[in-house]
Amino acid sequence: MDMQKKYEECFFMYREMEKKNRGMNPGIIMGYTSDLDAVADWDADKLNQLITDCGLEEITFRDGETINNMQDFCRILCYFAIHGLGGEIALTSQEVVEEIEKHFQVSYSPGGTCAQGAAAMGELGIPVLAHFTDRSEAVMSFPYYKNIFSVKDGVPVPMPDCVTEKKPLLHLIIQYSRGDVICVCGKEYTVPVSNRLILVYDEVHRYVPIGEDFKAYTEEHAKEYCLYNISGFNAIRDEEVMAGKIAELKDHFRKIKEKNPEMTIYYESAHFHNYKVRNQLYKEVPDFADILGMNEEELEDIARKCGIAVDKKAIGSIVLTLDQILRIFPVKGIVMHSKDYAMYYGEPLEGIDIEKGLIFGQLLAGTRARIGHFAGWEDCRESLSVPLSEQGMRFAEELQKMQTRHETVFVPSRYISKPLGTIGLGDTFVAGLQLCFGTFTKSSGGDIA
Repeated sequence: MDMQKKYEECFFMYREMEKKNRGMNPGIIMGYTSDLDAVADWDADKLNQLITDCGLEEITFRDGETINNMQDFCRILCYFAIHGLGGEIALTSQEVVEEIEKHFQVSYSPGGTCAQGAAAMGELGIPVLAHFTDRSEAVMSFPYYKNIFSVKDGVPVPMPDCVTEKKPLLHLIIQYSRGDVICVCGKEYTVPVSNRLILVYDEVHRYVPIGEDFKAYTEEHAKEYCLYNISGFNAIRDEEVMAGKIAELKDHFRKIKEKNPEMTIYYESAHFHNYKVRNQLYKEVPDFADILGMNEEELEDIARKCGIAVDKKAIGSIVLTLDQILRIFPVKGIVMHSKDYAMYYGEPLEGIDIEKGLIFGQLLAGTRARIGHFAGWEDCRESLSVPLSEQGMRFAEELQKMQTRHETVFVPSRYISKPLGTIGLGDTFVAGLQLCFGTFTKSSGGDIA
């Protein structure tokens, strides 16, 4: 079956499953973070004026840096933009936040891998159980969450019922567009790839508190779920804090697995503020997670820190890099996703049609890129006419001629050359992917609880 037919078959199968099981949780738990994203409308001319005003003379960036003033903002943003990179950097100054909001028009949306993924599910009408760190009115008021559940007083309740009076946790997001020109000291740089930089201004995600009631409920009811999809530890910068969080996760998932050994634990990575803390976590990930998810930027970053050279334009190099990462961090498998393709590399997953998960994840994320917001079923159907990525198709052909060490499942993406948005595409991909682990694709859905 060719890839176009596979996309169509997957879409219509999942659509019918959702109709058949409407209002039922497909056995998915999501955690752990949420925030309020302040999305700045990109304007290269305004950035160039800021660059001139702050007297920027060089474009540099070092791992672990924070943004303390407007010159740091311009310097680091330019570095990421001219290299087409995405990432996440800590902000330390309220004055910088105010300056950015003064110069760029800002709109607001839910943020955080868990919250974005839950919103994607909510827009499709698929209820999941989720843990949020930011339950402010500003976050909880988004309409996507009326179909999403969390735990309050020991029982699942609609997410809006968990609202608190606390202020939102603000994350500023700057999107840059392919082809825009940035001017520094009389030299022009062209942005090669549309991407985004996330500027984090909150203290909560330096610790990622996980509700005791949420842990207790999921441990007690573990048999009712198929997948536990976790993320959100990348803003932890202190090694002692991370050591405590690792111990907490190990204890929690030991109890989960004791109740339900078949539960899949999926950990989605992100751009860490401190690579030493990331390595500290990654060494322990195989002790509690089955699958490690990442985008190609994170693959490149992990490889570089492990002394591995990877060429993102060569699928053979990518496969060899995945081999080495699996040897260093021996999880069951790795999910890799990018604008051109998604792939699973690792042990066979019995009873899981991972190809359909990769297809629907790419369809959902590609549709969000195409329309600029969370996608409904009809939006996704319309994306079936978008051409497949040429690079993804080329990689697929090359893979067919290769012998790989582990099972390799590869899906070219729907390529969006000029996306209307780059925020949360990886989070949206993971939301779509996770449905292949759920009861929708195995049997009838379970109760919401």
